Amino acid sequence: MAINTLKTQHSLTREQKEAVGLLSIGTFLEYFDLMLYVHMAVLLNELFFPKTDPFTASLLYAFSFCVIFIFRPIGALIFGYIGDHIGRKSVVIMTTLIMALSCIVMAILPTYAQIGIAASWIMIVCRILQGMSSIGEIIGAELYLAETITPSLRCSSVALLGTFSVLGATAALGVSSLVFLMKLEWRYAFAIGALIALIGGVARTSLKETTDFSDAKRRINESFNKNQIEKSSLINDPFFNEPVNKKTVLALFMMDCSWPVCFYIGYIYCSDILKNTFGYTGEQVIKHNFFVSLSELLIFILLTYLASKFNPLKILKTLMIIFMFFCTYCIYSLENLTSIFQLFFIQSVIVAYGPIIMVAAPILFSHFPIFKRFTYVGTIHAISRAAIYTGTSFGLIYLTNIMNNHYGIFTLLIISSSCFAFGLFHFEKLEEEKNA
Repeated sequence: MAINTLKTQHSLTREQKEAVGLLSIGTFLEYFDLMLYVHMAVLLNELFFPKTDPFTASLLYAFSFCVIFIFRPIGALIFGYIGDHIGRKSVVIMTTLIMALSCIVMAILPTYAQIGIAASWIMIVCRILQGMSSIGEIIGAELYLAETITPSLRCSSVALLGTFSVLGATAALGVSSLVFLMKLEWRYAFAIGALIALIGGVARTSLKETTDFSDAKRRINESFNKNQIEKSSLINDPFFNEPVNKKTVLALFMMDCSWPVCFYIGYIYCSDILKNTFGYTGEQVIKHNFFVSLSELLIFILLTYLASKFNPLKILKTLMIIFMFFCTYCIYSLENLTSIFQLFFIQSVIVAYGPIIMVAAPILFSHFPIFKRFTYVGTIHAISRAAIYTGTSFGLIYLTNIMNNHYGIFTLLIISSSCFAFGLFHFEKLEEEKNA
């Protein structure tokens, strides 16, 4: 009866609105804390790493960026196990508190000049914890809403999380700009992030477990109680051990690989162009990227609205076509770059229209068995980020030393878009078969 009610529901209940609000705010805080160091790296890398030559410094910068993604698969396995065996609610609370703890440490951490290499290692550990907790946070929040809210509203609700993640990154850029502009103590930003994250973690204790997960657990328990079977026999239960389609795993992985390429090129690679071609300082780069993130935020707000009106898979296909046409313009513009506005436009299109699954995430996730969903989705997301960010960060350093043009960027964009297209067509086929 409850399931039928859920299917005919046309608006969110008060409880669901509270869940959307708490998870959206939590996602905002997670991405604010996570991206704060990324966007302040031009300042913080000098404080926490030893001074060295420019090439080595670029490698250290790449490492400080990648370290938050390299250990994400471990976090995905840990939090995936907890999410699939204990519940989604436990994960979203734990990850928020871990993020708060890492921010507290960053706020009070002495610099390299004060305690030497120990500062570098402690900072790296904090970044690792932030990366591991962020994978549990975003996947946990997405699954929580995807398994709680009626199908007609869940895609727009999950897309709202994407909007708040961009808002968090935008806020991190805004705070970074203020730190430079007003010459404030950078530690205050981490202290504020830690305080709000602690409040958010406590507030999330009021959430209930997701509808789909609770219902699946109830069905399992009722089945075993009715037949007086030991729960240890779950290992042979077909519902509990529903197999995962390998092609579906590959499709989601290929789709997840696209956005990291766009993020890195839009914010990191283009930041180097701002510094090396236009002579921008670190402060000017942060301010410039703040306005780029505002463009991204506006598009995400629009996508969140469109997800409630149109088929999310068709929205992704439309974005993908627009983006692939733009890739050709991108390489031409980078090769003939003459103004800041031209670069701003390139960045804005790459980060705003770059292929990302957020709008259709509930549809994609529904094709994974519920008792394996958190582990698989989280691990796929984590491995894609770790592989692409690491490969792109270090690969482009050497690629740009070998090649004096931007054709490597064009190649990356085309390959990532093609991978996204492959995954999208696979899920479209699955949806057609399900609805046939």
